[in-house]
Amino acid sequence: MTEATPVAERKRILVIEDEPDIVRGLIDALEFEGFAVESASTGTEGVSLAEEYRPDCVLLDLMLPDENGYRICEVIRASDPIVPIIMLTAKAQEADKVRGLEVGADDYVTKPFSIAELIARINAIFRRQARLATSDESFVVGGWQISSRKHTMTRGHESKRLTFYELELIKLLRDRAPEAISRDEILERIWGVRPSPHNRTVDNYVVKLRRKLEEDHKNPKHILTVYGFGYKLVP
Repeated sequence: MTEATPVAERKRILVIEDEPDIVRGLIDALEFEGFAVESASTGTEGVSLAEEYRPDCVLLDLMLPDENGYRICEVIRASDPIVPIIMLTAKAQEADKVRGLEVGADDYVTKPFSIAELIARINAIFRRQARLATSDESFVVGGWQISSRKHTMTRGHESKRLTFYELELIKLLRDRAPEAISRDEILERIWGVRPSPHNRTVDNYVVKLRRKLEEDHKNPKHILTVYGFGYKLVP
C-alpha cells in the first residue's frame, strides 16, 4: 500500500464492470494498494471515461449490458494503442481468450479470480511498461525508424503509433533476422499462450503490422511468410 503517494502521482485504474459487488471489491482492493480508481457500469460510459480519465490500466468486463467487451476493447485501443487492458470474464474457453488478445487486450482473468493475482498482473504490466519507457532502442525497417520508447515508427514527416504487441512482434522478428520464427514460438514468447491450430493471433498482428509498414501490404517485402511455419523479417 502507498498511502503517502499524492493522488496526482498514483496510477489510475478504470474498472468497466456492471456487477456492483465486484466493482466495490475491486475499488476497495485497488485503493488499498495505492491506486486511484474510477468505474463505469456500461461500455458507453467506459469509453467516455477512458477518453476523459486517461487511465494507466483498464479492467474490462466481457459481458456488459449495452455492448460486449470485445467491441469496447477495440474502441479504447483505437484511441490509445498503449494503455494496458485486462479482460475480466466468466468465460474460460481458449477461443474467448484468443479473441480478447486479437482485439488488443493485454491479459485475461477468468472469474472468480484472486484479487492478489489480479494486482500482481497489473503490477507486472506496469513494470514491463517502465522497462520500455527507459529503453532508447531504435532500429530501421523498410525506411521506418522504429522507437521502442515512444512506440512509434517514423519516416520523414510521417509518424504512426505501434501497440505494445505490434512493437514486441517486430522486435522479436528483428532480433532473430534473417532466421524464420514459428507461429507457435511467437505466440508463446509474446502472448504467453499455448499453441493451438485455431489461434490466429500471430497472423492477425502480422496483417496489422504489414498495413503500417509495407508499401503494398498484399505483397510484403519486409515481413515475409514462411509457409507452413511462421515469419521472418527482411529489414
